[in-house]
Amino acid sequence: MINFLPVTIGLRYARAKRSNHFISFISFSSIAGLALGVMVLITVLSVMNGFDRELRQRILGMVPHATLWGSPVLADWRDTAKLVEKMPNVVGVAPHTQAQVMFQSGSSVHGAILNGINPEMEKKVSIIDDNMASGSLDALNDTSFGIVLGAQLAKMLRVDIGDKVTAILPKANVSIAGVTPVLKRFTVVGTFEVGAELDSSLAYININDAAKLKRYKEDQVEALRISFDDLFLAPSHIWDIARAVPGQNRVSDWTRTHGSLFQAIKMEKTMIGLLLLLIVAVAAFNIVSTLVMVVTDKRNDIAILRTMGLTSGQVMWVFIVQGMFIGMFGTLIGVVSGVALALNVSEIIAALQTLLNVQFLSADVYFINYLPSELQWSDVELIVISAFIMTVAATIYPAWRASKVEPAEALRYE
Repeated sequence: MINFLPVTIGLRYARAKRSNHFISFISFSSIAGLALGVMVLITVLSVMNGFDRELRQRILGMVPHATLWGSPVLADWRDTAKLVEKMPNVVGVAPHTQAQVMFQSGSSVHGAILNGINPEMEKKVSIIDDNMASGSLDALNDTSFGIVLGAQLAKMLRVDIGDKVTAILPKANVSIAGVTPVLKRFTVVGTFEVGAELDSSLAYININDAAKLKRYKEDQVEALRISFDDLFLAPSHIWDIARAVPGQNRVSDWTRTHGSLFQAIKMEKTMIGLLLLLIVAVAAFNIVSTLVMVVTDKRNDIAILRTMGLTSGQVMWVFIVQGMFIGMFGTLIGVVSGVALALNVSEIIAALQTLLNVQFLSADVYFINYLPSELQWSDVELIVISAFIMTVAATIYPAWRASKVEPAEALRYE
């Protein structure tokens, strides 16, 4: 039969005597410190998850999950696209031709990557159509040698819709006039803005205009951009596609171009999580001092309990239960407040910015102008388990000391 007496006594001891204000204060500080540590840890990890989500949506929304390159062009790209679309987990395929160019408008010059696209098919592999700041991506179909620029690139070139920009290719054009660079004037038909460095380094033109610019045959493309239902499947699935497509083709995926960025974010999240977990550890081990003082305060009670028949193990459980109650109560407060703060931190920061008339995250410096947050219950579960383990560990030594109290010694002067 289970003996619930140690549990009952431990829960009763969890609330110190009103006359012992110091022990009450130590117990309160342990609960408050643990709650604060858990709350901060949940909130910070949620904010980091939010930044990770924004980077993934904005940067990897513009960058293809994977690319199948020709040598130097893809033969029969339309048939290849149909073949790739039938492959598992593929949700979109679009033709692509790329060139590194220098853009010039008046006295302004800036380098960028020029992408030739099919506007309709590009919508399946990119978020550019959802982030048009002005104009329309479909205008690339209607305008001969039209161009869509990143908002920051257009700002640096000092152009707007209807203005002209000149693209200079790093390729020599040999004629009777000598060696001259390849130049082409484009009409700006739109701008896009995703809030990342891509706004200053990308431009889009029609795939047929790109073929003319690079002197390919009509309807020739350099590559196919491929989107999967899960971007983390790209590294393995692109090799399956490469084996299925005939010809000597090259492949690449987002982990080669931007994988280091997301690995750095993941490592940063892990390190910050471990550092903040130390706050929880310090608060949890404050329970040690609380219980040691309680053991000293309750020596006479422990002696009486021992004379009434409680074993050393049961006395240990009395104080383990007391420490676990303090830890679980503090963790519960921290989880509730941390979840509430994580779910509303964006609105809270926005309200503070309005109240104080201060911009904490400037769009001119950061790629977003608000504080994102994404609560992941797996993080909350890990934090709760870690706090519980540290709480239990903190109770072992004081409980062991309590179990070693000798009744005769404790009651000698009573």
